[in-house]
Amino acid sequence: MAGEGPKLLWNPENVKDVAESIGINLTEEPLRVLTQDVEYRIGQVVVEALRFMRAANRTTLTVQDVSQALRVLDVEPLYGYDSTRPLRYGEASIGPGQPLFYIEDEEVDFEKVINAPLPKVPRDMSFTAHWLAIDGVQPSIPQNPTTAETSSKDLLPKGPGANPAVAALAGNDNVAFRPAVKHVISKELILYFDKVQAAIMDDDPDEEKTRLRSAALDSVRSDPGLHQLVPYFVSFINNQVTHRLDDLFVLRQMMELTGAILENPSIFLDPYASSLAAPVLTCLMARKLGGSESGLEGTDALKDQYRLREVAASLLGTIARKYSKTNALLRPKLTRTCLKFFLDPSKSPAVLYGAISGLAAAGGPEAVRILVLPNLKMFDEGILTPLREKGEASHFEYEALVGGIMKAIETLVEGITLPNVADVAELEREGQLVIEFLGRTIGERVARLGNQHLNRGILEVRHLE
Repeated sequence: MAGEGPKLLWNPENVKDVAESIGINLTEEPLRVLTQDVEYRIGQVVVEALRFMRAANRTTLTVQDVSQALRVLDVEPLYGYDSTRPLRYGEASIGPGQPLFYIEDEEVDFEKVINAPLPKVPRDMSFTAHWLAIDGVQPSIPQNPTTAETSSKDLLPKGPGANPAVAALAGNDNVAFRPAVKHVISKELILYFDKVQAAIMDDDPDEEKTRLRSAALDSVRSDPGLHQLVPYFVSFINNQVTHRLDDLFVLRQMMELTGAILENPSIFLDPYASSLAAPVLTCLMARKLGGSESGLEGTDALKDQYRLREVAASLLGTIARKYSKTNALLRPKLTRTCLKFFLDPSKSPAVLYGAISGLAAAGGPEAVRILVLPNLKMFDEGILTPLREKGEASHFEYEALVGGIMKAIETLVEGITLPNVADVAELEREGQLVIEFLGRTIGERVARLGNQHLNRGILEVRHLE
């Protein structure tokens, strides 16, 4: 038994049949040696072919892999051509219990092949580029889906528990959806976002924590590589302002973070201007900011609220000025919103203060001239006079609201340094006209300033339709 050698995996009868087909008769020993060599050569070809398969990142061995393996091993290649049709096998019997399988070779009529029409010439490969979206708006071009396709997809069921009958009603029975594209950012940016978020939200009054908050805001203000985090910062600010209106500290930190993002020269914020304006408007004109748990009561709490509204008004003006060129509707929309709140007598004095401050910051002097001055007399009679009559209880809110209106009016003469040349009598006459036009409360304060240019600028508005 020891002299028989290792057991062969390759059937020696195959080698014997091939040898006999070419007229060679092999004895047992040469047949065993030749079978061993055939087994080794075939294994060598298979190993090389598997290397080509893995190099192509495939799990299926193909004919091309075997051909490349034969070429590498310097073996004569297999001649022929690949066919896309499956192979058909036939069976023939060469004796009892000895079937022979062979590949059926279809006979081809040359006359039919010659007279058959030629196939169409394939089109050359070409590449074109088109805009998928510009500033968040999808252009109407043939490469992009039409509005009708988009609206029909809105009726399709979404989620594992959706009703498929809704898709059938829309005429889309079998529609395959691609999974939502996941926004992938680096681990370093995720860690940076978490650290900034933790530092900003830490309300510990310790000096070290305060320095850490300032450092985090300075980093957001100057770091040039934060563009991928902009949607996350915008979402974070919106969520915190929406759900933490009772916490003045959180609202102040969100406004400081918004200011830091706006001051960063390396971030392209034009598509996010409207999203950033929403939390700023909330802090500017929310009915109530902060709660009793803030630890401040009475005038101190009111002063903190008004300071927060001043910061929000400044940010609103920055957004309106900086992004009005790329978004023509942004500035009118912000000004219209502030004007609507300012002319609503049911709003509280704090909301009215935020509205006039935001209107002056977003709309500028021209908005104050055209939108505010013609309505001040009615505002005086309907809101300021009843508020003044409430006495000491509303004194702070009254003075703050009047001061906000005066600050907005004084923007009409910002940058004008011409000296007043009118005499006292002329100033008194113009002052009386200003009081008649603006109402007693605001008119008297404007007349007391003794600014001839401001008086004339106000009186010019009377002639506007």
